[in-house]
Amino acid sequence: MPSTPKRGLETFANPHPDRDYRIHMEIPEFTCLCPRTGQPDFATLFLDYVPDRRCVELKSLKLYVWSYRDEGAFHEAVTNRILDDLVRATRPRFMRLTARFNVRGGITTTIVAEHAKRGWKRRPGAELSDLPGAPDAQG
Repeated sequence: MPSTPKRGLETFANPHPDRDYRIHMEIPEFTCLCPRTGQPDFATLFLDYVPDRRCVELKSLKLYVWSYRDEGAFHEAVTNRILDDLVRATRPRFMRLTARFNVRGGITTTIVAEHAKRGWKRRPGAELSDLPGAPDAQG
């Protein structure tokens, strides 16, 4: 049976909750519609996160991202909504979503939204120095 888009995000238990490590994903086929013109907007999403107890399951993430293809949304709104949904599903220690939208009318837009768990301090093991907003090596 073919897959269909859906908004639910499935998770699984973090196999190493005792350590900080970064999960990096690139999602090059994100599409939504411009809420003013109805024309498609295309973006590559970059997701970086340090999981706590849950990790996002990839197939459910693919179907979730696919669910936006026929929805009108401003770039800023859709980026923050996706981050909110991912944070709600996984409760990560740190998460950053970068949405790099393709050129439209001579303008390229990049939206960066971040979440950090209150009180989280970096532990050795995750390369976080290239994540703006993440705690530094001193914590």
